Amino acid sequence: MARFYGQVGYGVSTEEPLNSGVWIPVITERIYQGDIVRNVSQQIVGQDSNDNVSLSNSISIVADDFAFENFLTIKYVKWAGVLWTVTSVEVQRPRLILSLGRDYNGPTA
Repeated sequence: MARFYGQVGYGVSTEEPLNSGVWIPVITERIYQGDIVRNVSQQIVGQDSNDNVSLSNSISIVADDFAFENFLTIKYVKWAGVLWTVTSVEVQRPRLILSLGRDYNGPTA
Protein backbone atom coordinates (compact mmCIF):
# COMPACT_ATOMS: atom_id res chain seq x y z
CA MET A 1 0.00 0.00 0.00
CA ALA A 2 1.40 3.39 -1.01
CA ARG A 3 1.84 6.14 1.54
CA PHE A 4 0.26 9.61 1.36
CA TYR A 5 1.61 12.86 2.76
CA GLY A 6 -0.01 16.03 1.51
CA GLN A 7 -2.40 18.94 1.84
CA VAL A 8 -6.13 18.79 2.37
CA GLY A 9 -8.13 21.95 1.59
CA TYR A 10 -11.16 22.95 3.66
CA GLY A 11 -13.72 25.53 2.51
CA VAL A 12 -15.19 26.94 5.72
CA SER A 13 -17.94 29.52 5.11
CA THR A 14 -17.34 32.81 6.90
CA GLU A 15 -19.46 35.93 7.01
CA GLU A 16 -17.88 38.81 5.13
CA PRO A 17 -17.09 41.59 7.64
CA LEU A 18 -18.18 44.52 5.44
CA ASN A 19 -21.33 42.90 4.00
CA SER A 20 -23.57 41.50 6.70
CA GLY A 21 -25.36 38.37 5.50
CA VAL A 22 -22.85 37.59 2.74
CA TRP A 23 -20.98 34.33 3.32
CA ILE A 24 -17.82 33.42 1.43
CA PRO A 25 -15.75 30.22 1.52
CA VAL A 26 -12.38 30.71 3.17
CA ILE A 27 -9.97 27.96 2.12
CA THR A 28 -7.65 26.54 4.77
CA GLU A 29 -5.04 23.88 4.07
CA ARG A 30 -3.75 21.34 6.56
CA ILE A 31 -1.15 18.62 6.08
CA TYR A 32 -1.98 14.97 6.77
CA GLN A 33 -0.41 11.60 6.30
CA GLY A 34 -1.97 8.26 5.56
CA ASP A 35 -2.32 5.59 2.89
CA ILE A 36 -3.47 5.34 -0.73
CA VAL A 37 -6.20 2.72 -0.36
CA ARG A 38 -7.32 2.59 -3.99
CA ASN A 39 -5.36 3.83 -7.00
CA VAL A 40 -7.40 3.89 -10.23
CA SER A 41 -7.33 6.40 -13.09
CA GLN A 42 -9.78 6.74 -15.96
CA GLN A 43 -9.86 8.85 -19.11
CA ILE A 44 -13.11 10.65 -19.88
CA VAL A 45 -13.46 11.11 -23.62
CA GLY A 46 -15.65 14.07 -24.42
CA GLN A 47 -16.22 16.77 -26.96
CA ASP A 48 -13.32 18.84 -25.63
CA SER A 49 -10.07 18.96 -27.52
CA ASN A 50 -8.36 17.28 -24.55
CA ASP A 51 -9.57 14.23 -22.68
CA ASN A 52 -10.31 14.72 -18.99
CA VAL A 53 -8.78 12.55 -16.29
CA SER A 54 -10.86 11.35 -13.38
CA LEU A 55 -9.68 9.35 -10.41
CA SER A 56 -11.44 6.68 -8.43
CA ASN A 57 -8.79 6.82 -5.74
CA SER A 58 -9.35 6.63 -2.03
CA ILE A 59 -6.94 8.14 0.45
CA SER A 60 -7.09 7.21 4.11
CA ILE A 61 -5.73 9.98 6.34
CA VAL A 62 -5.01 9.92 10.05
CA ALA A 63 -7.38 12.68 11.14
CA ASP A 64 -7.11 15.21 13.94
CA ASP A 65 -9.92 16.97 15.83
CA PHE A 66 -10.11 19.72 13.19
CA ALA A 67 -10.63 17.13 10.44
CA PHE A 68 -13.43 15.36 12.35
CA GLU A 69 -15.18 18.66 13.11
CA ASN A 70 -14.91 19.96 9.53
CA PHE A 71 -14.98 16.85 7.31
CA LEU A 72 -18.13 18.14 5.59
CA THR A 73 -16.18 21.13 4.25
CA ILE A 74 -13.26 19.23 2.66
CA LYS A 75 -12.90 20.50 -0.92
CA TYR A 76 -9.67 19.06 -2.32
CA VAL A 77 -6.54 16.99 -1.78
CA LYS A 78 -3.15 17.78 -3.26
CA TRP A 79 -1.70 14.53 -4.54
CA ALA A 80 0.89 13.84 -7.24
CA GLY A 81 1.30 17.59 -7.79
CA VAL A 82 -2.38 18.11 -8.71
CA LEU A 83 -5.38 19.33 -6.73
CA TRP A 84 -8.15 16.68 -6.82
CA THR A 85 -11.79 17.21 -5.83
CA VAL A 86 -12.96 15.19 -2.84
CA THR A 87 -16.23 13.55 -3.87
CA SER A 88 -17.04 11.80 -0.57
CA VAL A 89 -15.69 11.40 2.95
CA GLU A 90 -16.16 8.29 5.07
CA VAL A 91 -15.55 8.51 8.82
CA GLN A 92 -13.70 5.50 10.27
CA ARG A 93 -12.12 6.76 13.47
CA PRO A 94 -9.23 7.51 13.81
CA ARG A 95 -9.19 7.93 10.02
CA LEU A 96 -11.12 9.66 7.26
CA ILE A 97 -11.40 7.91 3.88
CA LEU A 98 -11.38 10.55 1.11
CA SER A 99 -12.65 9.56 -2.35
CA LEU A 100 -11.16 11.61 -5.19
CA GLY A 101 -12.74 12.58 -8.51
CA ARG A 102 -11.79 15.15 -11.15
CA ASP A 103 -9.17 17.86 -10.90
CA TYR A 104 -10.10 20.77 -8.62
CA ASN A 105 -10.46 24.24 -10.19
CA GLY A 106 -11.97 26.20 -7.32
CA PRO A 107 -10.43 28.68 -4.88
CA THR A 108 -7.29 27.69 -2.99
CA ALA A 109 -5.48 28.90 0.11
